[in-house]
Formats: sequence, C-alpha cells, structure tokens
Amino acid sequence: MSNRRTLLKAAGLAAVSHVALRTALRPAPASAAASERIRLGVIGIGPRCRYVLGGMLKHADVQCVTIADVQASRREQGKQLVDQQYGDTNCETVIDFRRVLDRKDIDAVLIATGDRWHATASMLAAEAGKDVYSEKPCGITIDLCRRLSDTIARTGRVFQAGTQRRTVANFAQAVELAQTGKLGKLQKLHATVYIPEINTTWLPGQPTPDPKVCDWNMWLGPAAWRPFHQDYVNGRWRGYVDFDSGARLLDWGAHTVDLCQWANQSDDTIPVEYSPDETGITARYENGVELRIHFLETPFGERPGWVQSLGTCPVRFEGTEGSVEVGDSGGIVIKPESIGRGLPQLPKKESGLDVEAHSRNFLDCIKSRELPNANHIVMRRSHTASHAAALSWLLQRKLQMDPSTETFVGDDEANRLRFRPERDWA
Repeated sequence: MSNRRTLLKAAGLAAVSHVALRTALRPAPASAAASERIRLGVIGIGPRCRYVLGGMLKHADVQCVTIADVQASRREQGKQLVDQQYGDTNCETVIDFRRVLDRKDIDAVLIATGDRWHATASMLAAEAGKDVYSEKPCGITIDLCRRLSDTIARTGRVFQAGTQRRTVANFAQAVELAQTGKLGKLQKLHATVYIPEINTTWLPGQPTPDPKVCDWNMWLGPAAWRPFHQDYVNGRWRGYVDFDSGARLLDWGAHTVDLCQWANQSDDTIPVEYSPDETGITARYENGVELRIHFLETPFGERPGWVQSLGTCPVRFEGTEGSVEVGDSGGIVIKPESIGRGLPQLPKKESGLDVEAHSRNFLDCIKSRELPNANHIVMRRSHTASHAAALSWLLQRKLQMDPSTETFVGDDEANRLRFRPERDWA
C-alpha cells in the first residue's frame, strides 16, 4: 500500500484539484508533425466511442489510423468520422482487434467495447506494448480490476480510465474543498447511482448473422455463450449478468464513487464495510468517514434531495463546517457560501470539453510517462469499492472487506463472486 501511496503523491493525484483544473484549461497543440503524432487504434466504435474519439481528434498530436469493431455498420460509421477529419480514406477497418494490437506503428488504443471486453482488451493491449484509454467500467469483476491494474504496472504502460470527471473543473474544485479542510473534518460523502438491476430473462435466439456483418463470437468475447439477438448488439445488454458490470451500479458508480474516493484521499484504499437497504448502500472507511450510495429512481429526471440544476451524476461532500455539491452542469453549490470566497471562477460548461480535456491528459502522459488523472491505481480502488457495494446489494447483507487483500472477511460466497468464469473466445 505504501508503494501505491508514493506513486499517487508523485503524480499529484492525492493532493488538490489544481492538477485537474490545469489540465482542463490547457490548450491543445495547434499542429504537430507526422513524426510527433501519437498513432491511435480504436477498439469498439459505438455511439460512446464516437463521442470520445471526437474529443480526441481535436488534438493535433494524435492520429487515428485503424478501427476494430465486430459490426460492419459501426466500422463504416467510424471510418467516415476519421476520414472526414483528415480529408482522406486512409483509416483501416478490421473485425478482430488483435490485428490492431499486431501493428508495431500504433502507440495507443481507445477501448470502448461493451463492459464484458474492457479488461481483457486492455490487458492484451498492454502486453502488446500499447498505452490504453479504456471506457468505464474497466473490469466487470473485482478480480479483473486487480489483474488489469497489475498488468499495467508490470508492463509500464500508461492507462487512463474513462472517468473524465477527474479532469473537470467543478468536480476538482469540490474535491479541493474536501481535501484541504475548508469543509472542516470530513464526515459523510454522497454518491448517486441507478437502481441496481439484474435481468434474468434472456432474449429468444435469432439466426446468427454472417461474421462479416456481425461476428457474434467476438461480440460475446469472454462472456458465456448465448444465442444471438439483434437487440444485444444494438445496446440492450445492460442488466444482464454475463454482459454487465455490478448490476448496473457501476454505470454511475464508476464516476460518483470514484469522486468520493478522491475527496476522501482514498485512492490507495477502499471502504471496509458495506450495508445495503431499500434506498441505497452505506459504506464506511477505516478513518470513520461514511459513504452513502443513493439509488435514484429517475437519474435523468427529478432527483429529490439534490440540487436539480446541477445535473446528472451529482455528488455531495459534508464536513463539520459545511458542504459542497456538484454535478454535470458544471456548477457548484457551497454551503455556507463564505467557504467558497476566493476560489477561482469556474470555466463555462461546454459540451465535449470533458472528454477533450481528459484525453489531453492521457496524451500528455503518453509523452511524459507520468500517471494520468484516472490511472490504473485510481481505477482499481474506486471500481473495487463499487463492486463491493453491488455485491452487498446482491447478497442483501452487510459485507466487510480487507482493503489490503481486496477480499471479504469471513464470507466465502462473497469472495467467490469476486470472479466470473471466462469463455475461451480465441
């Protein structure tokens, strides 16, 4: 644990938010010679990836050269996006992402497949010598998060999780208030998530398409074999235990629990206790700080108890002297207001700037070989905390966890659920 803490402090991630603020406001290079560009491969190019890739392509020092996706329609959409950016037709497309990893001229990959693939693809990419930007959740089990983090550390690759709120100014400012004692002694952290869901009614099988149209075996990857259904490949896979991560709790938990971890300066540890109830999960850190994970019935609608104008993914940090609440609107609410006097003015929220800044941090760290804002250590701990919370909800009982081993204390069933069987897809 001491080595992890040293690494985090060296990267400036356990300190205050000026790191993220500086990155968020740093301009991208206006131009870059071809020899200075980071050559990027894309693995999985659905709607989310096209959004993230659009932010990355605003940086002149990165060039996307190849796209892998199991669906022909998505490969074509991705190629059109990239070719339009560069005014040529040079972007290669392939079905099997291993062809991307085989290329010696590719420096980094953007991975935005379904959840079931993130960890496996990231580990294979690191082993192939590529730096990795992976969409969250980066691993669908506690075990996969551990193995991924260990692989990144062993190979020395740069890894950035797609938890871009680590590089957004209002979230960073809220964390600074919590870390620097402006709120007094930190007492309670509040995170929001979807109501957990497990779908056990599988869709009826349909004829398996030609692999050139949709390679179903590669779509499934390490997940258990299931008959093909078009709805799965169209995105209706969330909530299915073989495909999803943590009963959907990590959809937002990967962001909101992560921000609470950051505020509590817990990037090298996790809560030691998790207790579920009807409206959420209460976790407790070894230092006595409480983390309350709230289930939201309407995450994109009315959110009782929260400042509606702050938008989605809200978090709140409470101390003995005050509180701060932030969300995706770019705003911040500090109580009492006097705590916020003298803070720098937050930049105006603009669509796409979050992933643009987060990818800028990733690209800069590829060059410097420093730890990015959402590095593998940060990912491992915040994801593990979210997974542990999800398992307490699934089992409907209190769980105790040893942060040093990432194992549950005295609970064999919970420990078995840290793993899932992996299919031989290769």
